[in-house]
Amino acid sequence: MELKHKLKLFYITSIFSMVVAVVGFSYNAWRMELSEDNNNIRTASFEVLTELSELEQVIYAAHYDKNMLDGNPRKAWVKVGLIVDLSALISMQVEKDAIHLKSIWSNNWQLVKDDEATTQKLVEQIDKVRISIKNDLKNLR
Repeated sequence: MELKHKLKLFYITSIFSMVVAVVGFSYNAWRMELSEDNNNIRTASFEVLTELSELEQVIYAAHYDKNMLDGNPRKAWVKVGLIVDLSALISMQVEKDAIHLKSIWSNNWQLVKDDEATTQKLVEQIDKVRISIKNDLKNLR
């Protein structure tokens, strides 16, 4: 009788240990995946914020300084494209705002040099993308 009781206790302990190990491993794998996703979002966010500030500088150089070397629209096109590409790695809202920024840029890039309203519209959309990114960064777990 004593041996049966010891074997039963051994089996129960073994099964419980396996369940705890599987649950612990599963949680650890899930947490590592979530951490990696958050790291990718952070990296893309910081890169997009940098590109947004550089795009804003290009727009200001073109509009206020009338400096077509620093305010070259081709530089801005590259930055807008990169912003849209990286925004997909952050969130749907940031991607939506970045696509809207690209749309505004596409329809108005020729006017930036001379039109204050166009410049302000672009800067406002840049700010919207920034706000969306900051909100996403605050909500990371």
